[in-house]
Amino acid sequence: MTVHFIGAGPGAADLLTLRGRDLIAQCPVCLYAGSLVPEAVLSHCPEGARIVNTAAMDLDAIMAEIAAAHDAGQNIARLHSGDLSVWSAMGEQLRRLDAMQIPYTVTPGVPSFSAAAAALGAELTLPGIAQSVVLTRTQGRASSMPEGETLAAFGATGATLAIHLSIQNLGRVVAELTPHYGAECPIAVIWRASWPDERIVRGTLSTIEDAMPDGIERTALILVGRAIGATGFAESRLYAPDYDRRYRPQSADSPWAGWSDGDD
Repeated sequence: MTVHFIGAGPGAADLLTLRGRDLIAQCPVCLYAGSLVPEAVLSHCPEGARIVNTAAMDLDAIMAEIAAAHDAGQNIARLHSGDLSVWSAMGEQLRRLDAMQIPYTVTPGVPSFSAAAAALGAELTLPGIAQSVVLTRTQGRASSMPEGETLAAFGATGATLAIHLSIQNLGRVVAELTPHYGAECPIAVIWRASWPDERIVRGTLSTIEDAMPDGIERTALILVGRAIGATGFAESRLYAPDYDRRYRPQSADSPWAGWSDGDD
């Protein structure tokens, strides 16, 4: 039997991949991170499924649930919020499953930074302004930051920063990034992106702390960078009328002249 790790998305129950939905429907056991995964996602579980909220469980207890289901010959849906590739604690579970010789699959999900950008109606990479997005966090009780992975180091690049799990350190974020981006650099805090009670706070590095209302905590994501809300950027060359490209050759001398979808 197989453990299916499934990215359950940022919050909205319909921001779930078709593959994820179908796997949930096939699994008689579902373990989900109840503090972050909306209960509506569980509606895809088959009737009579064993549904376990792992929010209050330690790793040993979670693995015991998985082992018991595996011994019973039952497939398992293991749901984590957002996408499993970042801050999901999946890696340590996979390591234990490898040791236990229990097979697994991984199905990606919509990451929280994508949902936050969508809530803002923002593209995080704009021509001439930013062409990189850094996913990072500040140090917390659960995980320390490796040496060299500092906000200052990332800020020096001028990239758009998607800062997770750090709303409690907003003052530090502002202090460390202002020397690199400037006090007027746009910043946005998106709380519970894509949930029905989503809240967005916009400002600059100089104003955001005073603009923050009460009750914004834990699941808030911070986006910082000059691409946030920018309007004075160049248009992409990709769609420029004179841009020579495979699907739109500009002359008979173009390397793409005569090319078609059927060409090797």
